[in-house]
Formats: sequence, C-alpha cells, structure tokens
Amino acid sequence: MIDTVYIGLGSNLEQPEQQIQQAVDALKLLPSTDFITVSSLYSSKPMGPQDQPDYINAVAAVNTELSAIELLDQLQQIESSFGRVRKDQRWGARVLDLDILLFGNQVINSERLTVPHYGMKVREFVIYPLAEIAEQLTLPDGTKIKQLQATTAENGLFVVGQLN
Repeated sequence: MIDTVYIGLGSNLEQPEQQIQQAVDALKLLPSTDFITVSSLYSSKPMGPQDQPDYINAVAAVNTELSAIELLDQLQQIESSFGRVRKDQRWGARVLDLDILLFGNQVINSERLTVPHYGMKVREFVIYPLAEIAEQLTLPDGTKIKQLQATTAENGLFVVGQLN
C-alpha cells in the first residue's frame, strides 16, 4: 500500500536553508519512497526560548510504501546524520528537525509517534507551507487545510526562498 505523507522540516543552526535543502535531497533517496514536492522556505520565530535564531521551515510530500514507524526510523537516521542530538529541552535550537505531519489518512497514537502531528493545527510554520503544496487537503478529522490557514495568524511568518 502506498501512502501520501507530509513531512515538516525545520532548522535554525548552521546555515538553515542549506540544511533544509540537504534534508530534501536525503528525502529523495528514501527507500520505497517517491518524492513529490516541497513548499517554499519560510522564516518563523522560535516556539520555545526566544534567545535562539529564527527558524527556516518547509513541508515536503512523499509517497511511500514504508510503514509509519519505518519512515520515522529513516527520518531520525537523517536527523542523526546531520548532527541532531535529542535533548530533554523541547523547542530548543537544532540543526534539523523532521516531523511526520500526516501519514495518509491514518491516526496513530503510539509511544514513538503521534499522527496527525500533535501541534500541527496551531503552528503557522506548518499550516502555511502545507496549504501551499496541498491546498485541497483534508485532515483525518475532516478539517480542511484552507480553513486552518484562514484562521491562523502568520505571526511574522514569511517566505524566504525556494529550493532547487
């Protein structure tokens, strides 16, 4: 079975735009997975401590035959290869963050993975790029991405560029 998956990408350390480009290149090499598209690059304020650089965010779409946990393992392997170290501090600065936002129309609540991503409905840096690449998308709970975008403030979010 093939599922369409949306993956959030974020970085605010070590040339974030390059980190996101290289992460997209890595997504294109995932096994049993076809890369579809990626949104523009968006600049956003950090969610957590404000004494860190602004983030660069994007959302990518892929079709995959991998299970959700297999994909999670692959994404965490990519993060590790970029030097990501998982810390207790949530929302701290990071070289690369890859989050499974949606996995087909599945709802997953396991110890390792929650899909749809638990915070996606309130994060402008997820909603706007997701709406850019999938404007007709409906979440598993019936919410339309365009409705979310219409009711979510931009909070200083702006497009900074495109990927190759």
